[in-house]
Amino acid sequence: MKRTGCLLAGVLSLVLAIGAIWFLAGWWGSSEIEEDTSFIVPSGASLTSVADKLGEEGLIADPEGFLLRAKLLGSSDPIMAGEFLLPAGVSNATILDTFQHGEVIRRFVTIPEGLPSVLVHERLMAEEHLTGEIPVPVEGSVLPDTYDFERGEARGAVLARMQAAMQNYLAEAWPKRASDIAVDNIADAVILASIVEKETGVARERRMVAGLYSNRVKDGMLLQADPTIIYPITKGKPLGRRIRQSEIAAINDYNTYTMVGLPKGPITNPGREAIAAVLNPAETSARYMVADGTGGHAFAETLDEHNRNVAKWFEIRRKRGEM
Repeated sequence: MKRTGCLLAGVLSLVLAIGAIWFLAGWWGSSEIEEDTSFIVPSGASLTSVADKLGEEGLIADPEGFLLRAKLLGSSDPIMAGEFLLPAGVSNATILDTFQHGEVIRRFVTIPEGLPSVLVHERLMAEEHLTGEIPVPVEGSVLPDTYDFERGEARGAVLARMQAAMQNYLAEAWPKRASDIAVDNIADAVILASIVEKETGVARERRMVAGLYSNRVKDGMLLQADPTIIYPITKGKPLGRRIRQSEIAAINDYNTYTMVGLPKGPITNPGREAIAAVLNPAETSARYMVADGTGGHAFAETLDEHNRNVAKWFEIRRKRGEM
């Protein structure tokens, strides 16, 4: 009887040991995940509903076993909502830890300097991982930058961050403005910066272009900025052709060839550097500029000098076969 009792005890111990190994392996061993997979924990989800969702998506074999092991072996910290990356073969223990302490997957959308609001709207609406509808934002209200977001986030929330970033930057930059700039309020600074943004893509020229247009504003001259002709036609999208004489002569609230002063509003979303250039423009006597054939501009103080620069530009274009 003693030998029988010892044998039964040994068998029981073996069974318990095997059960314990199986139980622990089910927690720290490899999962059913065959390749790196993203998984979304919905807002307000419970661990039970998440376990069921993991099972439905084939990422764990036993939702009830997952829950039992989580209660006995895992942390009691709450799980977070968001999208998480679950690597291939990751253990159930790591899955729970990821939901409790891991990094939510962040996605990114970039708004380049000088992107008009109609294209900001198109870019956000085309982002398939965002949700909801948004109107076309007010021109000049979005700060160009790269913004992160979570999968399933509302487009309105992302747009609000972009607009808050612009307000925050303006609030920081305006007090640092030079004392003799051409504008006396933030709104006009953004309008002038939007012209500077569209008139040059050469970083080293921004302050010079800002100085030139500041001089024209102060002198009451026509700004004669080509992008202000295009904006009422396309809302900032590329025109795709040469500007017509009838469009140059058009009278509206934006065309600076037929009106003195600034247009009624921005013609794009200017970046930090264009705004900074307007708030601290170069000290220059230049009032005129024309393309120089290298991507930049030739600047002039007088109309005669400017006309000579225009003649050089026309000669460059003729050699290129553009005229």
